[in-house]
Amino acid sequence: MVVDELSDETVDRLFHALADTTRRDILRRCVRGKLSVSRLAEAYPMSFAAVQKHVAVLERAGLVSKQRSGREQLVRTDPDAVDRARQALDELESAWRGRVDRMARLLAEDPTAEEPEAPGTEENDSPEGPRR
Repeated sequence: MVVDELSDETVDRLFHALADTTRRDILRRCVRGKLSVSRLAEAYPMSFAAVQKHVAVLERAGLVSKQRSGREQLVRTDPDAVDRARQALDELESAWRGRVDRMARLLAEDPTAEEPEAPGTEENDSPEGPRR
């Protein structure tokens, strides 16, 4: 899937979900296998309801899915969604690298651009201070 196919809203939900340390940790734990929400809650110094809310944010972003198993809700990471987040970051990196490369080429071609002086070449940069 190409990132351009992702809506801004989808990318915003992905990055919002990944912006929180606890949610990233939940995602990592669930990559290893399905875990119940109650089992996840044991790992964090917060209420069960707070962990449920973190899982809900991840679920809205499509990064995890929940499945009922008896009285438990099992959470698993969706590897395709994680791949979409990586692709979104790769696309942003590519765009910015292209911009930086273009700026570097423009500066290299600009005959009026001054070469930066090496440290210590100006009078005031001398370790002995300004010459008199």
